[in-house]
Amino acid sequence: MENIQLKKGVLELCVLMLVRKKDHYGYELVMSISKYFEISEGSIYPLLHRMTKETLFTTYLLESKAGPPRKYYKITEKGVQKLEKLVDEWKLFVSSVQDILDDWGDENSSEK
Repeated sequence: MENIQLKKGVLELCVLMLVRKKDHYGYELVMSISKYFEISEGSIYPLLHRMTKETLFTTYLLESKAGPPRKYYKITEKGVQKLEKLVDEWKLFVSSVQDILDDWGDENSSEK
């Protein structure tokens, strides 16, 4: 995915979904999301800071075998509610875009 605006729009949803499954630290989130599309560390940390400030996450430190303690993010009940709302909005959005693509495809095939 090359479109930066699309990535920014969906990043909060992805982060919430991953942290709901299990607590993560920042770099771990970057690596998990990068399996699906390219993101930079610089895009995750400001998002995590904002989401923590909005009380979507709590944080705690855990000792690391490789370096300093890591800050882990744990989803709150407010974060779960936000995730559920974003998932509903995402499904509606994807369905609407698919309808537009299907209509465009129908129009294009009738021209042949």
